[in-house]
Amino acid sequence: MFCPMPSAFAADLSHNALVAVTGDDARPFLQGQFTSDVEALGVGDAQWSGWCTAKGRLVATFLVLRRANGFLLMLPAEIAAAFAKRLSMFVLRSKVKIADASGELARFGIAGEGAASLVRARWGGVPAPMKSLERDGATCVAIDEERFVAFGAAALAAGFPRGTQDQWEWALIQAGVPVVLAATQEAFVPQMANLELVGGVSFKKGCYPGQEIVARTQYRGILKRRMALAHVGAGERPQPGQNVYSAAFGEQSAGTIVNAAPSPAGGYDALVVAQVESLERGDLRWKSPDGPAMEIRRAPASAGAV
Repeated sequence: MFCPMPSAFAADLSHNALVAVTGDDARPFLQGQFTSDVEALGVGDAQWSGWCTAKGRLVATFLVLRRANGFLLMLPAEIAAAFAKRLSMFVLRSKVKIADASGELARFGIAGEGAASLVRARWGGVPAPMKSLERDGATCVAIDEERFVAFGAAALAAGFPRGTQDQWEWALIQAGVPVVLAATQEAFVPQMANLELVGGVSFKKGCYPGQEIVARTQYRGILKRRMALAHVGAGERPQPGQNVYSAAFGEQSAGTIVNAAPSPAGGYDALVVAQVESLERGDLRWKSPDGPAMEIRRAPASAGAV
């Protein structure tokens, strides 16, 4: 059973941090670090992106917004400080400044049925996907036609129906957007988490950490794991980094929970990276080979999409 979107809401996203990257060399610097084509961003444009190790494993996924004075990155607060510190190590002689901007801007996720109407009432229009609008010092970025992220003063969402972090996480899960957390750092190459399907990977840009492995994975067809949307009816909430199993792999883990959130219809919806064979079999079980069954509700075409 597929669950419709709830009524429109604005959820506080203070569990996400903001990292500002500015300076004359910010654009080429980020182009040489991230998986997406940062050079292609005009002022006001946004994109999903990732940062990999030299082995092509994701240490973070995040939203990138290009502003007139640089770039704003939104990513989970639990990994943001270490992310910024490590990114700073690569600046060297470049004219780049990396700073925590979390205290400067409140952030809200706007989603649900009628979300576009809330945005139109506040900003006087609705931005196209991965574009933004500004009004009275507040910025609204469209993730797609149903989901938006807003930055500005804490009062920017005044009068909006308030939602929860869980509701926003569920909305992102439905959109197929993977959020790497501490428990899943270095667990996936970008394509395992379908990052390219949400525009977070460019296969035409130049080098960045792990680029050779990411490209080899894409063009040699060696990807054995993909991400799918799954549902579990258990009372306990699945946690990022937990294992999933399939009969085809016995006691060996067949995959990993990426993100999970309560479903409005009951139980939990989750993004799970798993062996393509197990997704095609549709026999995933959570936590142990005989644990709760997971219903595959949406998977990439290469893994028996439904």
